[in-house]
Amino acid sequence: MLDAERDFQMSATFNQPEINRKEALRDLVISLLINVAVPLLLVYLMTTYLRFSELVALSVGSIVPIIHSVLELARKRRLDLVAVFFLLGVLTNVVAIFLGGNPQLLVIRESFFTGALGLFCLLSLLVMPRPLMFYVGRQMMVGNDPVRIQRFNASWQDRYVRSVHRIITIVWGVAMVGEFLSRVLIAYTLPVTLAYAIGVTILTCTLAGTFAWTLAYIRYATREGQERRELALQGEGDTTSS
Repeated sequence: MLDAERDFQMSATFNQPEINRKEALRDLVISLLINVAVPLLLVYLMTTYLRFSELVALSVGSIVPIIHSVLELARKRRLDLVAVFFLLGVLTNVVAIFLGGNPQLLVIRESFFTGALGLFCLLSLLVMPRPLMFYVGRQMMVGNDPVRIQRFNASWQDRYVRSVHRIITIVWGVAMVGEFLSRVLIAYTLPVTLAYAIGVTILTCTLAGTFAWTLAYIRYATREGQERRELALQGEGDTTSS
């Protein structure tokens, strides 16, 4: 009985009625303001009005999410993923700046972040205790509530939950790396203006399509998990009655 409950306990991740989604959304908005909006505003002001170089502005803007990440790590012993993603974006932009102003590189530049994110997704399957999208889902669904975080972490013991998170991570990794490689291909085979227009279209479609697939797959996984739990409970009931 305990094994069956452990194996089919999907509600701990995807179907928790006690999760306060408004709280999670509020935490996400606050994180976006601190780690994205404020740094981007600093970059805009420094480059537009103070005439600093983009490299200097990005370096100063990154200080805010770095400080926030250090405070989060000290208080809650975990990193804010929004801050991590913003810093990853800054890092890829800095790399692009150092690579120079080659027209092809300017076309590719917007995809450095997606390529790095996709690679990070795939590497997390090999080198991290849990895949990247497990942590993304945790932040999106339970926010900063320590009790809900603990419950979400405990759901990793469920085999089906592990499979769902790994599949989502693989899809995001392949989609993001594929978008980057396609941008490289068109940058070096098509005229720059056309390559940029097509590249932006590919990026938008890839992000929108991957998000849409993720939402649909989570709905499917929730239904599938519920059916598995019901079958497991029916099997236990039959065993008990016999």
